[in-house]
Amino acid sequence: MASKKAYVDNLRNIQLFQGCSQKDLEKIAKAGDEVSMPSGSLIVDQGQTGREAFVVLSGTVTVKRNGKKIGSFGPGTIVGELSLLDHGPRTATVVCETDCTFLLLSQRTFLAVVDDVPALAHKLLASLAGRIRDLDRQYFG
Repeated sequence: MASKKAYVDNLRNIQLFQGCSQKDLEKIAKAGDEVSMPSGSLIVDQGQTGREAFVVLSGTVTVKRNGKKIGSFGPGTIVGELSLLDHGPRTATVVCETDCTFLLLSQRTFLAVVDDVPALAHKLLASLAGRIRDLDRQYFG
């Protein structure tokens, strides 16, 4: 089982949470549950409704969109993060490439943290706006 410090260190490296304070990250980490999955496990299935996100603590996951491999990702990566904000369909399929350990963040517990720390919502909105701007620049120049 990873330590709370390891959870916070992984969260700190995720773009979505980069505006968060140490205290905010600790609250998010405390709201999560550690889960382990063997190699080959399906974590996220494209098109299905999601209600949680997974922070990779150890191991490697493969992400595919429409059957095409986007890449392999390791510790400090979050998958399924849009599900923390809505109940929309998953945009990719994610499978454990190796045995993996995750910090599972359910939408319900994550939103409870946001309700408890309203300033966190502002930081998340700013982070999402930055991601949208980056995508806009990539697409439109």
